[in-house]
Amino acid sequence: MKTSVVIATRDRWAELARTLRRLAALPERPPVVVVDNASRDGTPRRVREAFPQVRVVMLPRNLGACARNVGVAHTATPYVAFSDDDSWWEPGALAEAARRLDACPRLGVLVGRIHLAPDGRIDRASAKMAVAPLGREPDLPGPSVLGFPACAAVVRRAAFEAAGGFHRLLFFGGEETLLALDLAVAGWGLAYVGEVRAWHAPSPHREAAPLRWALHRRNDLLVSWMRRPLSRALAGTGGLALRAGTGDGAALTALLGLARRLPAALARRRRLPPVIEHRLRVLHELE
Repeated sequence: MKTSVVIATRDRWAELARTLRRLAALPERPPVVVVDNASRDGTPRRVREAFPQVRVVMLPRNLGACARNVGVAHTATPYVAFSDDDSWWEPGALAEAARRLDACPRLGVLVGRIHLAPDGRIDRASAKMAVAPLGREPDLPGPSVLGFPACAAVVRRAAFEAAGGFHRLLFFGGEETLLALDLAVAGWGLAYVGEVRAWHAPSPHREAAPLRWALHRRNDLLVSWMRRPLSRALAGTGGLALRAGTGDGAALTALLGLARRLPAALARRRRLPPVIEHRLRVLHELE
């Protein structure tokens, strides 16, 4: 088997157990690594008892998305697929992904199609990627993209590790964006392949919508300060400050989180090459 599956989890044993049952039933029989973000519900013990074939890595504290970096370090396969604790891969998907990655040496991230359980509707992000305006590069197996949802991504491990994986500054919430941009800058291709399918049954045990929005907005602006033109970062931050000034609690949460992390973001600032910046603008103009 050329592909391992890495799952980061915290305090969601019921959802994780369902996902592990789905993965155990796959014909590919992929090695699975669960990285536990300091759960308080006994998740590591429960996984070891119910799924002894799964490798469990216990973290002493919650690392957010960076727990996936730890999981990748515990794999030995050339490709790594990510699942969330409330998502899984369709039978045959991982084998198909490995074939596509084998055939496309420049492909750093293969982004699969997400179906929403239980009715199979296609996730909005997948529908947008299927018609991505960047076109299809001749050496890639599908439309080029500059982002990905982690629960539908299969990465080339060498590319992922060379790019540094998920950045600790972002923690969680749109954390894929910075990695996608850095991979593209390094010359790796990212492509959407609808024939590779994942399923997602969003957990009811998740952050409230305003907090999710705040985390994503904070991280979008951190990425702007780290990689985009200063004018764009300033405009976005100013707009957020105005919204926070109206009493919008989510905007204030995002602004305070941004302020705390901004010095570290500026220390890591590295402008995107013009060609990548142009491609990103094309995507944003059509959103």
